[in-house]
Amino acid sequence: MAGSLAVVDDKLGSVLDPAYVAGLADLTMDELRARRAVCQSLEGVMSFRRRMAQGRLDIVGAEWRRREMGEESLDSAGSVAQLPDVLSEGFVQRSGARAAAVIDPDEAAMDTKELDAIVGPGVLASLAGLSDDELKEQIRRLSAYEQELSEHRRVLHERLDAFQAEITRRYQSGEASVDSLLS
Repeated sequence: MAGSLAVVDDKLGSVLDPAYVAGLADLTMDELRARRAVCQSLEGVMSFRRRMAQGRLDIVGAEWRRREMGEESLDSAGSVAQLPDVLSEGFVQRSGARAAAVIDPDEAAMDTKELDAIVGPGVLASLAGLSDDELKEQIRRLSAYEQELSEHRRVLHERLDAFQAEITRRYQSGEASVDSLLS
């Protein structure tokens, strides 16, 4: 399973390299579509990882806000009962945001080992026992991870736009035809 995760991350490294979109006009339509599909798949993986990080950040942030408000610590049942509210608090649909692609990536691509190494389920279950400094460090680490994932997604979106623009250009210029899709 970890081997598959390494493959995903190796693919991401090659796609993030500017060479991945160099010379688009020289690629065949099949090559363009294949590269676009790789980007779409990776964007789905990065979106999943980012949502997982944001959820954990929401949970840790709720503990921080609880402390700032001087509220009493919650037991496990109280923490679990608050999860729906905590996880829906920060959800705001931004205009101009890309629609999430519906993908079915392999299970290994959705592995959370990297995120678990930052703030795993054991830490989430014992947030009340962390010092303020430890809690701030968890927020800092989760924020940095989420920002890294956001940057990867931004570059993937640029790649997707470049592939789509080249494909569209070919159809508009007559270099490619819809008829070729039907045969």
